[in-house]
Amino acid sequence: MQKLVAARKLSAGEEAGHIVCDVCSSDEARPSEAKPATKNCFQCQQNYCDQCSQSHTKMKATAKHVMIEFGKELQKEEIALRLTTTCEMHKDKEIEVFCLECQLAICMMCFIKSHKTHDCSDIEEVSNDCRKQMTNDTDKISELLKKTAGVLPRFEKEQNDLANCLGGIESEINTAADRLIAAVERGRVKLLSEVQSIKLKRVKQLETVKQEVEQYMEELESLKQYSETLLSCGTACDVTISANSLHSRAEELMMFDVISHVNSSLPSLNVSFTSSTLLDVENLVGTLDEEGLYPRVLCR
Repeated sequence: MQKLVAARKLSAGEEAGHIVCDVCSSDEARPSEAKPATKNCFQCQQNYCDQCSQSHTKMKATAKHVMIEFGKELQKEEIALRLTTTCEMHKDKEIEVFCLECQLAICMMCFIKSHKTHDCSDIEEVSNDCRKQMTNDTDKISELLKKTAGVLPRFEKEQNDLANCLGGIESEINTAADRLIAAVERGRVKLLSEVQSIKLKRVKQLETVKQEVEQYMEELESLKQYSETLLSCGTACDVTISANSLHSRAEELMMFDVISHVNSSLPSLNVSFTSSTLLDVENLVGTLDEEGLYPRVLCR
């Protein structure tokens, strides 16, 4: 959160044009030649013009500093991930070590004082292993997205098939009812009402399962995008700290079998119409048989 707040201030650029270069303005011999600042160095907390910022990034000691351009529209998360992470205990020390025993990212001062006897490793090495895991998870998530996207066309087909099937049933009912006397009109109305009820229930099922799949896709896409941003812009500390939780979330999502869920939630719907005979006084028009309208609901 601290890094995001800092990134927001740096990318806002509200005072751009009113800030002069700290390097140029410090030249007492030529104060009138001070140029407007266009960038800010997050680590040095100084403002630079274009020329001075180029010199600043070419120096060995400051080559890795993050330069934020005033007013440039950058994603706050992307800026924050590029910023160097400092130790909470020692604000001026950069995170360089990861304690495997405590699962903590620490600076060298913390290592000397509290973790010297623990199993520790260079945070870059630990982050490399974490990146491999995250890359593997991201690849799997991408495949799951493709697999899940292939399910979506089924819903439109199911709805069209449903309309065609029940449309034929309605036609049979109307044909049978028209052959009977006016006394059987109540029976026809009753059966058509049942058909409509079946249609509404099935459409509701389709919409419900479709929403579940779309929500699942959103969760996959969200995890994929954040992992990719972290992989491309995150520091070793950011990657290391987030790797376990992201891996757990990826495994949780991968445990959900979207194909099996859709198949079990949308069983085949078979509706048939049986024309009645005049011997069946209670059902002069006919009866409806329905299957597959009430599947077992799976919760996840």
